[in-house]
Amino acid sequence: MDDKHRKRRRCWLVVLAVVIAIVVILAILGATVFKAKRPITTVNSVALRDFDVSFDALRIKVHLNVSLDASITVKNPNKVGLKYTDSSAFVDYRGQVVGQAPIPAGKISAGQTLPINLTLTVMADRLLDNTKSVVSDLLAGNLPLSTRARISGKVTVLFVKIHVVSDSSCHLNISVSSQSISNSDCTYNTRLS
Repeated sequence: MDDKHRKRRRCWLVVLAVVIAIVVILAILGATVFKAKRPITTVNSVALRDFDVSFDALRIKVHLNVSLDASITVKNPNKVGLKYTDSSAFVDYRGQVVGQAPIPAGKISAGQTLPINLTLTVMADRLLDNTKSVVSDLLAGNLPLSTRARISGKVTVLFVKIHVVSDSSCHLNISVSSQSISNSDCTYNTRLS
């Protein structure tokens, strides 16, 4: 083998070693510093905005108007931005969706916490299927509701898109006599998919 071939071979070996070193460094960074983390959705507060209830004894009907103000935050713990899709927050009564509020798509920068304020209004016509339960709960003095929100998005780590999901839910009771939230219990769940 002449000097020309040896130099060319050495050059290719150096290039190959550099490429392998870059791939190893990127893999280590991707598995440590830039590892995708789940966004954290936290319900800071749920407050009763409007609560109006009246009974129509002749028609055996309940007229109910309930609005809740919810303050949530979504924290992006990643070293890169998080893009999330259109999402929604819901109000449930005994497993049935009775209200909804949109959460428009957006982006959360690396390490940023995004506050989201929502107004959830119970649609009274959706409660008609549970009139007996509603009347029973109101006469007992408490209206049990639950709220839930899901944020779904993607983070791009070293050219790889990773899907992330964050859920939060709160179970609460509205006291009819004081027209306030008497107690609430919130849970959070985050995951990579």
